[in-house]
Amino acid sequence: MEWKKLPVPLSELCLSSVLRCGQSFRWKSSGNDEWSCALSGRILSLKQDPTHLYYRAVFPSSAVVMKEEDNIKNEHGIKHENGVIVDDTVELIRDYFNLSVNLTELYEKWSSRDPHFKKKAPAFTGIRMLRQDPWENLVSFICSSNNNISRIGQMVENLCITFGTPLGQLGETPYYDFPPPSQLTPASVEGKLRNLGFGYRAKYIHQTAQIVAARGEDWLHGLRYVPYREAHEALLELQGVGPKVADCVCLMSLDKKESVPVDTHVWQIAMRDYKFGKGKHKSLTKATYLAIGDHFRELWGEEAGWAHSVRASIGFYRFYEWNADNLRLNRSYLQRT
Repeated sequence: MEWKKLPVPLSELCLSSVLRCGQSFRWKSSGNDEWSCALSGRILSLKQDPTHLYYRAVFPSSAVVMKEEDNIKNEHGIKHENGVIVDDTVELIRDYFNLSVNLTELYEKWSSRDPHFKKKAPAFTGIRMLRQDPWENLVSFICSSNNNISRIGQMVENLCITFGTPLGQLGETPYYDFPPPSQLTPASVEGKLRNLGFGYRAKYIHQTAQIVAARGEDWLHGLRYVPYREAHEALLELQGVGPKVADCVCLMSLDKKESVPVDTHVWQIAMRDYKFGKGKHKSLTKATYLAIGDHFRELWGEEAGWAHSVRASIGFYRFYEWNADNLRLNRSYLQRT
C-alpha cells in the first residue's frame, strides 16, 4: 500500500518522542523510523520527515459489510457506506494526535512564563499529548502501577493477544485490537490475567471492566464533556485508580489539558527547579499532590498538563543513551520508576 502524507512539521509532532514517552504502550517499531499500531480497527503505520507525516492503513478482510444497504460501523468500529469501507484515517490521525492544537504557540507561551522551560524545551520540540481511547488509556495506566514502560507494554500486548480481535500482520508481526470492556467481564478473566503476569492488577482490571460495561462505554467518553475535577473524581471510583492514574487518563484521553499527573519525579522537579513548598511538604500526601498540580496550573495556565508532559519528557530522555544505530533504554532507570 502506498504512503500518503500530511503537512506536519517536526516542531508540531516528533513521533519518536511522543510514541516512546509513556503515553501509549502499543506502538511498535516496524521499519526504519517507522511505527505501527492496531488502532480503531486497522493497522496504522506512520513515519515522518522534517515537514510531513506519512501514513498508511491496513484494514482487516472481515471489515467488509455484508449488506450493501448498511451505512454503519462494524464490530471493528470502521465506517462503511453501502458496504464499502470509508477510509477515515486522516480524521483518525488528526484526532489521535490532537493536531488542531498549535504546539509551537504553546511552547512560546510556556517559555514566556517559565525560564526553566525556555532554557530546556527547544531541544525537545514536538512533544504533544495524544487523544487516546479512554478505555484503552484507563486499562494501560492501571497496569502502570509500580511498573516500568517495557513491562507495561508487554502486559498490554498480552492483553490484546488474549482478549482482542486479530486485525492482520505486518511481516511476521500480528496486530490485535484493544479488547472492549465486555471482553474482560467474565469470571474467568481475572485468573487468565494472573496467569499472564498481571498480579494484583488482574483484579482491578476485571472489576473496572465490569463497572464500565455496566455503565456503558459512553460513560467514559462522556467524561470528556464534564469539568476536570468532576471527571477526576469519577475515575477515582474505579478499582486500581488513584490520583495519578486518574490524572493520566484525564490528560491523555479526556481533553483535560490542565490535568497534571504527579509522582515523586515531578515532585522533585517542583522542589528543585520551582522552589515548591520551601520544605513544607515532606512527603507526597494528597494535600501535597493537589498543591503541586495547582502550582503548575498557576505557572503554565490552562494547558499545564501539556507543559508538564514536556518537562517530564526532558527528564525522561536524559536516561537514554545514543549509539551509532539506535536508541537504547537505560534499564536501571526503568526499574526505579
